[in-house]
Amino acid sequence: MSKLSSDSLIYISEVMMPHQANVAGNIHGGEIIKIMDSAAYASARRYARSNVVTARIDEVEFHLPIMIGDLVTCTAQVVYVGKSSMEVAVTVDVEDLETEGKKRALSAFFTMVALDKKGKPNPVASLKLLTPEEEKAFAEGQKRYEGHKLRKQK
Repeated sequence: MSKLSSDSLIYISEVMMPHQANVAGNIHGGEIIKIMDSAAYASARRYARSNVVTARIDEVEFHLPIMIGDLVTCTAQVVYVGKSSMEVAVTVDVEDLETEGKKRALSAFFTMVALDKKGKPNPVASLKLLTPEEEKAFAEGQKRYEGHKLRKQK
């Protein structure tokens, strides 16, 4: 059985509030990562149709500040599937609601593992790739997966 990556596409949007910021009005990085993790969770859970947990977050680099009042939109989608693990690409776009236009604030790859009711890894359906972009994202995800696996064995 296989599924389309679009089966996992999730959007989460949230206006940033003062309690999420430091005294200068910059949103704490942990607040953004929490939203990203929620989006990755929803994407992977929708795809796997089982509980999932975060196993790894690849490099997170903030490209621009996110301020109080900004609209943050996280987009998450499964791009690679192993036996029980999935790599979810998560992007964060930020929009100042007083001006027009969105900008990419950051992105990261989350590795999520599907679990059965006993908390053991649960196999997930293979990913059906329809476009060259999906094939490229899958191949890149597979490279990252194999790289992580090699480093873990050392």
